[in-house]
Amino acid sequence: MYQYKHETEVDADAESTFAWFEHEGSFRRLMPPWEVAEEVRADDSLEVGSQRVFRFPMGPIKMTWVAEHTGYRPPHFFSDTMVKGPFWSWNHDHHLIEEGGVTKVVDEVSYQVPFGPLGNLADRVLGGRLVRRRLSQMFTARELRLKRDMAHHSKFDDSPRRKILVAGSSGMIGTQLVAFLDTGGHEVWRLVRRSPKEGKKELFWDPDSGELNAEILEGFDSIIHLGGEGIGDKRWSKKRKSAIRSSRVDSTTLLSEAIANMEKKPEVFIVASAIGWYGDRGDEELTEESAIGEGFLPEVCSDWEGASANLPDEVRHVYLRSGIVLSGTGGALGKMLLPFKMGAGGPMGNGKQWMSWISLDDEIYAIHHLLMETGSKGVYNLTAPNPVRQKSFAKTLGRVLRRPAFAPLPGFVIKILFGEMGVKLTLESQKVLPNRLLEGGYEFLHPDLETALQDTLGLWSS
Repeated sequence: MYQYKHETEVDADAESTFAWFEHEGSFRRLMPPWEVAEEVRADDSLEVGSQRVFRFPMGPIKMTWVAEHTGYRPPHFFSDTMVKGPFWSWNHDHHLIEEGGVTKVVDEVSYQVPFGPLGNLADRVLGGRLVRRRLSQMFTARELRLKRDMAHHSKFDDSPRRKILVAGSSGMIGTQLVAFLDTGGHEVWRLVRRSPKEGKKELFWDPDSGELNAEILEGFDSIIHLGGEGIGDKRWSKKRKSAIRSSRVDSTTLLSEAIANMEKKPEVFIVASAIGWYGDRGDEELTEESAIGEGFLPEVCSDWEGASANLPDEVRHVYLRSGIVLSGTGGALGKMLLPFKMGAGGPMGNGKQWMSWISLDDEIYAIHHLLMETGSKGVYNLTAPNPVRQKSFAKTLGRVLRRPAFAPLPGFVIKILFGEMGVKLTLESQKVLPNRLLEGGYEFLHPDLETALQDTLGLWSS
């Protein structure tokens, strides 16, 4: 049997820290950001007998991990054991020790590697490096998420908790946003296109057919709409471009009309948009005051934002013009990782085009900031304050991955492989600055690219 121990100091009392763990969303927030994991079920407590279940890829197959809670003494202790998963055994104790308003979270894990004596032999031959290195990465990521989430929630301790409805909650951003808001004690509901699951905070709509019962929106003080077909998921045919536009504009129109007819309207309506609004602008520095660009994406973004422009003034309206959101499990970065890990990564085109990026956690924290700061209204660029040229992005990613990054992908090859979509998303230049977000007091967790990539991929400098 092997032992592993990790300690985290949180600037909060034990009750608040234990409450964070007890929220269902903590399960998602504690998963390492580079792990492609599918949450199957998370019971809404840590009491003995409750379970949390997820699936993750292991080679060509999906492995299921079932963790069952076996100890529960709030606010100082809870424990779980693996009843199904990749280890022969896994027992995890969590101790919360408070002193002077600071809580030390002590994670103690006892585990047995698979395959009995053969697994032990392999582990000894490798010096125990593989499993322990993975555990060290995982618990470092857990520590960072816990401390940062608690710190961001504490900024609004004096503000009332909100009742929030989120559309587009199953996407890369929505999944993490719902989990984060839940750990902050907000009542978070999801607007879904399938039949709502029994016992879950879910409501039905079908924007494709224009189906939304406005009555189900009553009682929500905050509505967030993040939905839309993935812009970079497929080549752009006429049909695909029509779907990209309609999935954003029609759904936003449907929600806006429903809100306009509500007896008691929400305090805030937050709508996703994108820096595609600005189009291809070379070296021009772009702020929220910059004019709209030309082409398909600026037209879509204009119609997207315009679909909710006629809401009454009593509803605070926020538009999120997001840049390239960095995630190790999806989006643009997710697509880049395989060639870079194989040593075949490098600049796209001439590499001089500007990339305006933002870490996934900054995206989540910035949305939370705009949600809670009731003076926030209008358009906000959600991009880090230090955009980089594509060549610099490739070089930095290669350095974090410890791989060469000198194999360029010529523009004509991108056009052949990906068509108009590839050209627009990888070769066009947008140097976007988050002026209004900074003026509103938001402090970036990841203002520079290298630390953002290190956190996202769990590859911190030794």
